[in-house]
Amino acid sequence: MSLSPINDDTATLLGEIRHNWTRQEILELFNMPFMDLLFEAQSIHRTHFDPNKVQLSQLCSIKTGGCAEDCKYCPQSARYDTGLKASKMIEVNRVVEQAQQAKDAGATRYCMGAAWRDLKDRDMDQICAMIEGVKDLGMESCVTLGMLTEAQIGRFKQSGLDYYNHNVDTSEEYYKEIITTRSYQDRLDTISRVRDAGINVCSGGIIGMGEQETDRAGMLQTLANMEKHPDSVPINKLVQVKGTPLYDDGIDEIENFDFIRTIAVARIMMPKAYVRLSAGRESMDKLMQSYCFMAGANSMFYGEKLLTTPNPVKNKDMELLTELGMSPEGHVMSHQDMAKEAKLTDKIVPLKVGGHQEFDPAIAYNSRADQPIQQ
Repeated sequence: MSLSPINDDTATLLGEIRHNWTRQEILELFNMPFMDLLFEAQSIHRTHFDPNKVQLSQLCSIKTGGCAEDCKYCPQSARYDTGLKASKMIEVNRVVEQAQQAKDAGATRYCMGAAWRDLKDRDMDQICAMIEGVKDLGMESCVTLGMLTEAQIGRFKQSGLDYYNHNVDTSEEYYKEIITTRSYQDRLDTISRVRDAGINVCSGGIIGMGEQETDRAGMLQTLANMEKHPDSVPINKLVQVKGTPLYDDGIDEIENFDFIRTIAVARIMMPKAYVRLSAGRESMDKLMQSYCFMAGANSMFYGEKLLTTPNPVKNKDMELLTELGMSPEGHVMSHQDMAKEAKLTDKIVPLKVGGHQEFDPAIAYNSRADQPIQQ
């Protein structure tokens, strides 16, 4: 019994780091039977990560609204009437205070975002102070500030910046339907400069903007075929905000299974990247989020708000992780949990060694019964 097309003799071994994915290969992954796809993704996930740990990030809008860009999904664009008022950049001490609160709540990475097309040199000192303040707390730092010059990137490197977020948003073909004020190549050039400076890249996209499955495949192809895979890959579910074109156009909400498939394919194509549940979690019930973790998501934005859109409140996030027997990355597992996890991994990972071994239900592990499932 063959689980999937990628078990064929001519296929690449499961979990190999690749940078030469074709669009057809990716579409074949999207079209796998759902349970087979999740099994493949979970098997790969377990070879590189603790499957019961989730990296928590918190996002702070350090400058909201008034952006000159025309991204059709974004309520921060000055071109759309969404009721959002532009604000000045917030003070450094306030950012550091909020970062400390995020750390106390379990977050290990603090992300700071500003609504503008590109960073002005006059704001550099203030943002570098924010980065340094977050680093002094022992947290990872991340910023998303639009396009950067090489000199600006150099300053951030000196300040100890860990991650720079710059999403590609969608496929190159569909991009022009969403944004006209910045080219796809502009985004790729910024990512390349950040990576070349030795700063970790955080780059993903938005699902549910009216794109086709081939566009989701194209977005992941762009990311996975980069010289180095992004270290973090945020997968956002469109949050339709009244006043933005994607709200007024009446875009149908993406099906849950299509979103979960995107998570799973991202995990298969970028085995060592953190795949993050980002915007849109407010509309996901516990079951859907659980499927996303099964599909290989191992990071999430944590807190009450992502820039200007809602996010599940902190206690609900922790309740969900507790129900699933999961915990934030950086928290120590009990000896009992470690023993159970080791046993589960030993049962599942060998199934895929060499990429050809067929599934044997006689050794499938039932973690609740702590016994093999019998045929």
